[in-house]
Amino acid sequence: MSTLIDAGRVAEHNAKLQAGLEADYAALGGMLARRGQDIEKLTALAQTFAVALPSWGAGTGGTRFARFPGKGEPRNVYEKMEDCGVIHQLTRATPSVSLHFPWDKTTDPAALREQAHSYGLGFDAVNSNTFQDQVGQEHSYKYGSLTSNNAAVRAQAVEHNIECIELGKALGSKGLTVWVGDGANFPGQHNLRGALERYLDSARGIYAALPEDWLMYIEHKLFEPAFYATTIADWGTSFACAQSLGPKAKCLVDLGHHAPNTNIEMIVARLSQFGKLGGFHFNDSKYGDDDLDSGSINPFQLFLVFNELADAEQRDGANFNPAYMLDQSHNVTDPIESLMNSAVEVQRAFVQAALVDRAALKQHQDNNDALQSAQALKHAYRTDVSAILAMARVRSGGAADPVALYRASGYRDQAAERRPAKAGASSSGIV
Repeated sequence: MSTLIDAGRVAEHNAKLQAGLEADYAALGGMLARRGQDIEKLTALAQTFAVALPSWGAGTGGTRFARFPGKGEPRNVYEKMEDCGVIHQLTRATPSVSLHFPWDKTTDPAALREQAHSYGLGFDAVNSNTFQDQVGQEHSYKYGSLTSNNAAVRAQAVEHNIECIELGKALGSKGLTVWVGDGANFPGQHNLRGALERYLDSARGIYAALPEDWLMYIEHKLFEPAFYATTIADWGTSFACAQSLGPKAKCLVDLGHHAPNTNIEMIVARLSQFGKLGGFHFNDSKYGDDDLDSGSINPFQLFLVFNELADAEQRDGANFNPAYMLDQSHNVTDPIESLMNSAVEVQRAFVQAALVDRAALKQHQDNNDALQSAQALKHAYRTDVSAILAMARVRSGGAADPVALYRASGYRDQAAERRPAKAGASSSGIV
């Protein structure tokens, strides 16, 4: 595997931090041992964690008002893969990339796949885009795509999704994420039932094109760009559609796609219970679909989500295999730094959830002891597992402190020299 940051620099970085890390690790290990936990097992578990990177997250995002390009940001999918390679090299927790078409469309999938493999990367679910009109597109999605009342528009949207499947197959992906912004901004703008009927009819055409070993992830969102009524607005609608389509259709939960204070962990429990939890787009939110860095606003909610996932895995065993993906927009930070931090924060919640004493929790629940039930979760959540995460990275060949090493490497300045700004070459596609 080729590395984008010199391996000798990584080794030197880790050597400088080794004594402190080992001291912290030993102290944490002793504390966990008194609680009946084996730190070595937890570290090995941390090393198994993987979350996919969003290709679009490697570039600077934007708002409805402006976009402020960053220094040395990638201008095409190949440069995105370089940045994703750096993230995985230093965190060792991001071995795959989720591509978005047509933003990431390539005429040579084999070359892209070879480049990704050289960095130790594979490809997670691919994403279709029928929420924007593309250059040369015959029909507009202004009034809907899969739900449009124009049959030609719907056919165009279905064809695009099938094209995404074909590109994904060539790259080694095994899934397609479908999100549509279709809906209405005014009461009466369209027939609410009719729109969902048209969506299902279109989705059946996409579903029929899925290979046997693929999944179709149905992503819901409460609002935006449809502000009165979004066709796939909630987990119930997503679940009903997935049930209607068949076993290869699953529900994808984006943490920012709900009303404020929604009990997302309960949604996770429900979808898990009925076998329709497909995966996640991890991010964080303060007001709406903010696409903020994972764990930056409400890390306790992230932990509670993983607590439900740990419970589901215990119940369902090998049948439980949700896809983990980041989905963020970085407006004021270096996207590489934000994605590294986010991967670590999601991994942190994963390990903290493994610290929950499930036997004690069940006993408290059976005794209707609400206070101690809550404290059983808080006890795990309050445990600082940073030393476990750092040790897992070091043992896997990553960096003890990914952001510090990244900054010291000068990678961003070097990228700026290789990637002079180019008009119309935004890598994000968002704005």
